[in-house]
Amino acid sequence: MSKRVMMKGNIALAEGAVIAGCRFYFGYPITPQNEIPEYMSSRLPEIGGTFVQAESELASINMVLGAASTGARAMTTTSSPGFSLMQEGVSYLAACHLPCLLANVQRGGPGLGNINASQADYFQATKGGGHGDYHTIVLAPNSPQEMMDFAILGFELADKYRTPSLILSDGVIGLMMESVEVRDDYKPNFPSKPWALTGCKDRPKNVIRSLWLDQDGVPLNNDKLQAKYREIEKNEIRYEEYLTEDAEAVIIAYGLSSRISRDVIEHMRGEGHKVGLFRPITLYPFPYKRIAELAGKGVKKILTVEMSAGQMVEDVRLAVECKIQVEFYGELGGYFPSEAEIYKRMKALLK
Repeated sequence: MSKRVMMKGNIALAEGAVIAGCRFYFGYPITPQNEIPEYMSSRLPEIGGTFVQAESELASINMVLGAASTGARAMTTTSSPGFSLMQEGVSYLAACHLPCLLANVQRGGPGLGNINASQADYFQATKGGGHGDYHTIVLAPNSPQEMMDFAILGFELADKYRTPSLILSDGVIGLMMESVEVRDDYKPNFPSKPWALTGCKDRPKNVIRSLWLDQDGVPLNNDKLQAKYREIEKNEIRYEEYLTEDAEAVIIAYGLSSRISRDVIEHMRGEGHKVGLFRPITLYPFPYKRIAELAGKGVKKILTVEMSAGQMVEDVRLAVECKIQVEFYGELGGYFPSEAEIYKRMKALLK
């Protein structure tokens, strides 16, 4: 059973986390994600959960580490400058193999920037962000419905691989209000967590740490992490294609940029142009193989559309190995790509 409710994207994400079994939320206010902690401050006490407004982003990410160490489903959310402050804690979570859900509702930067939507945190999200060789699973929603669905999926993947999951959204998707199908028949799948810190009565004690002073500890932990990431890359790649079957030129975009680009594709198809849209859903793991397949099956040119100076475009160029033309169009600092400009650039590509 399910019901449809009008929801902002931020509220959908928060309720999705509750549906997934999250009972611990730690966060600090920052626009444009403030609806999430506001909602959780009233919602979690209703169901026996715990909400804590931390004194800073640094405190909130380390509170998540503490709760996740006990095996609980815990989360935090923030926006771009706040996520920068959390990076040391995210690195610790990855090193400790701790599952949790994080969300960055992006805003314009660098620095404090502004409160408008942006996609300029792609590098930070997909290339680690903090120190060391680590990744988080990165999911990129383009609707309030996916904000809810990816909160559920994010917790499932986090527990499956004992790793942090990150929802990389933006200020428009977070504040957009649409009809959302709320699942009231979902039963969270809580896997066994024998590693958790739950007291060691009648069993050997568990140790969760990210510091090794012996010579082999860090290399061995890194080997475990890299083996985990190869499994994630093998099993968890997600993407969406629209009219790519016969396409000669393709737009590659995620999040809000993909919604704007889809309208352009529909208009150009109406004019008889063979164009399509490819939307990465997992930004890590990135769908390199599928993009390479498209480049080998008739797609001759690609335009990446981003709300940044050009970040995902580097992964697209890696995917096609410079075998076909890849162009970039982006807007900076909280401005959105325009349909007119996307259309103009696609027309130029087709020539």
